[in-house]
Amino acid sequence: MKKYGLIGYPLSHSFSEKYFSEKFKNENIKDSVYKLFPLEDIGSFPELIKKNPDIEGLNVTIPYKERIIKYLDELDMDARMIGAVNTIKIVKKSGKTKLIGYNTDAKAFEIFLKNFLKQRHNKALLLGSGGSSKAIQFVLKKLGIPCTVATRRPLKAQHVVYWAITKSFIESYQIIINTTPLGMFPDIEKFPDIPYKFLNSEHILFDLIYNPQETHFLKKGKEKGCITINGLKILELQADLSWKLWRLNNN
Repeated sequence: MKKYGLIGYPLSHSFSEKYFSEKFKNENIKDSVYKLFPLEDIGSFPELIKKNPDIEGLNVTIPYKERIIKYLDELDMDARMIGAVNTIKIVKKSGKTKLIGYNTDAKAFEIFLKNFLKQRHNKALLLGSGGSSKAIQFVLKKLGIPCTVATRRPLKAQHVVYWAITKSFIESYQIIINTTPLGMFPDIEKFPDIPYKFLNSEHILFDLIYNPQETHFLKKGKEKGCITINGLKILELQADLSWKLWRLNNN
């Protein structure tokens, strides 16, 4: 039996186990199983691999998309440029094990974003600066869309602190993307601290959160006439891309 799974902490919010279990059932894939591997400390990752020699692939979620990199043997070009990994392929050859990191978040977001872009959508504001944000910054740069990152503690020139976001600032960014976990189950009452009253029907609001389906971030955007989109489809796309990587030359 081939084993796949998800690492991160906590994992109570995860859709991955259900998604892959249903995928295996619907596609009559009988040689594979998908499990959750909650890790309170990323330092226990090598022990997880040692104790589970039948693992062939892993997804990586909050808060380890960046911290996992030092435990990997190799990164593909996109993951190296992004500086974050959400998929690990485990290759066993000649008695040796190689862990290769990929980023399917970026490709999934690129595929999805292109369906909604209009000519007016020419600047993006990203809320949060973690691993998911880095993947999206990579995509936006590739598509020629300038972006600014809002954080609580700006570290770079293209970062802005939340309290500095003004009416004119909001109006000049037609794409706003929440990459933070604010509003994710079970803390569904939380939301990013931006001036929602300045949003309008020209804006697209993306929330990478999928549970709940409509976060307060999206509700507040909808009240202002924005196009609002949650992260479920992107998550499904990245999961399918992960599956293709795991099975490539590995059947």
